[in-house]
Amino acid sequence: MTPRPWNILAWLWLLALFLRELLLSAWTVIRATLAPRLEVRPGVVAVPLRLRSAAGVTLLADMVTLTPGTTALHVSPDRSVLYVHAMDVESAEALRASIAARLETPAMRVLP
Repeated sequence: MTPRPWNILAWLWLLALFLRELLLSAWTVIRATLAPRLEVRPGVVAVPLRLRSAAGVTLLADMVTLTPGTTALHVSPDRSVLYVHAMDVESAEALRASIAARLETPAMRVLP
């Protein structure tokens, strides 16, 4: 997949996907906050990155941080790993796969 930073349709698609993730995550955080018993499993997960450019990694880190329930904590110096704090980590592998599929892959369509 070749990134196309000039492709407005790719950016609009990324925006639509991000807004979907934003709404789903916000709903999850609201449910967890209003639940009679707060049953969350917070954790920090190392997420390997396929994005390599500074702009691409920054875009992904921003999307992770803006999504309720997750925060990008640190990017390794070689930009190969993003450390993410999540409010509820059922499985580290599931969180890695979710970030890769729902945020990183669409971001790769617009930035390398």
